[in-house]
Amino acid sequence: MDIDLLGALAVREHGVSITPTAPKPRQVLALLALNADRVVPAATVIEELWGAAPPRKARSILQNYVLQLRELIGAALAQARDTVPRSAKDVLVTVPGGYLLRAGEGRSDVREFERLADAGRRALDAGDPTRAVRRLSEALALWTGRALADVRTGPHLHPQVARLEESRLCVLEQRIDVTLRLGRHRELLAELTALVSRYPTHESLCGQFMLALHRSGRRGEALSAYQRLRTTLVRDLGLEPSAALASVQRSILVSGPSRPAADDLSLTPHRPREAHAATGR
Repeated sequence: MDIDLLGALAVREHGVSITPTAPKPRQVLALLALNADRVVPAATVIEELWGAAPPRKARSILQNYVLQLRELIGAALAQARDTVPRSAKDVLVTVPGGYLLRAGEGRSDVREFERLADAGRRALDAGDPTRAVRRLSEALALWTGRALADVRTGPHLHPQVARLEESRLCVLEQRIDVTLRLGRHRELLAELTALVSRYPTHESLCGQFMLALHRSGRRGEALSAYQRLRTTLVRDLGLEPSAALASVQRSILVSGPSRPAADDLSLTPHRPREAHAATGR
């Protein structure tokens, strides 16, 4: 089974889509796929679908959604040429108290993202920044949009989607940081311009944007970026910029208008202080 979650939901068995079009069956499949090969209690699925006020016949409705998914799985299996025949119930398994989706040895974009991100970090630890940028970029390229962009998210899917988005943002920051270390600041300017617009209170991205601008000889724009972020933080959150970002601003102020060397400035990695920074919501 191949599972794509980093964008629109797409689940395929032997290359055949088993993704339903109706919203709630999609939501069920998304929850099972995100927790593939792990038991998801029926109570968890019901809470995901209806929150704290499920309908009286919630379990019967859920069983009907599972039946619809099994019909799609069965149609896909009918086209397969497995040496060991399987039924839809072997793939979407009913266990005491819940359900389990068997993904087997198929591809999962979430697993691939995590594998490539780990490979990038190991390359960086090994002193190979070029390889680190390559692997981190490959991890980010798996994303085609917001995780589960076309699926309604309830109280269980929503935090898992937020976790994925936060992981993506962490990898993005790491890739930009390593690219800056390699002196490739000019090629980051367009991307960072879009990112600071999307995340207007995200301090790490703003700091990276300031460094890229200053190292490209655009000192005034770097200082203006700091002032914009400070105004937004004070107005929206009642906060001043962090000490790390203020240090970057001071370094730019004292460095003069000339372009600094690649290692003249640094931004200590830190997390954004607002809860919604990672998801853009």
